[in-house]
Amino acid sequence: MFANLVHYGRLYLRLEAQYIKARMNYRVDFIVSSIGMIFSNIASLAVFWVLFHTIPHLAGWTFEEILFIYGFYLLAVSPAQIFFDHIWQLRYHLMEGTFIKYYFRPLNMMFYYMSEMVDIKGFAQVVLGGAVIAYASTQLGLTWTAGRIGLMILTLFSASLVVIAILVIASCAAFWTLQSYSILALAFRLREFAQYPTTIFDGFFRFLFTYIIPIGFIAFYPSQLMLRPQEASWLIYISPVVGIALFALAYLVWSVGVNSYSGTGS
Repeated sequence: MFANLVHYGRLYLRLEAQYIKARMNYRVDFIVSSIGMIFSNIASLAVFWVLFHTIPHLAGWTFEEILFIYGFYLLAVSPAQIFFDHIWQLRYHLMEGTFIKYYFRPLNMMFYYMSEMVDIKGFAQVVLGGAVIAYASTQLGLTWTAGRIGLMILTLFSASLVVIAILVIASCAAFWTLQSYSILALAFRLREFAQYPTTIFDGFFRFLFTYIIPIGFIAFYPSQLMLRPQEASWLIYISPVVGIALFALAYLVWSVGVNSYSGTGS
């Protein structure tokens, strides 16, 4: 098993190295898109700043605490942005029949498909997320012990799995309905609610974002454990299970979709 992981790891690095070389032939596009992503996230920070200059506290949460949650959100969604960005092209491959090529190599289908694209501008989002967390931590006086850093890594891993799973499940609708963009776009928009404390929503949406579409596990519950451990819900302690279980479900949906696909018929 370990040898297999090493093999896939080396193969992934080679595939991405080739993809990055190809992308660097269009450096202006890369630079402009990276700047666009940064400014888009800064615009969200500006919204928070304006909001908190009107309302000093949001459901009991301060501006600095909201910043921390937002920084955590940026880090949590970045793996999906960087390594699973190819899901946005799935419907095109299915409609055009080019998806059939992924059946002809002795590789894990999801690995093969997702490894064909890496969104390197997403690393700019990682830097911004880290900077936001560093600033918020300084303002809040948080001390980063080894235990807290380990907890941060574990919860980020789990949160990233939740994001990836939600987007993969939504994209898999393309196996059964080719006009699936609206479903994926809806999942992407719902993901954006994760940058806010779940406690600001009413009971229905709080239930929805915890038990049905668990976006509360993307940023709020993990951040609550860092910021206000005495108020943290017991749910955060099962977040690794939630992340792994949801990703397993996404992989199952992907596998069912792959097995049901029969080409364009032409």
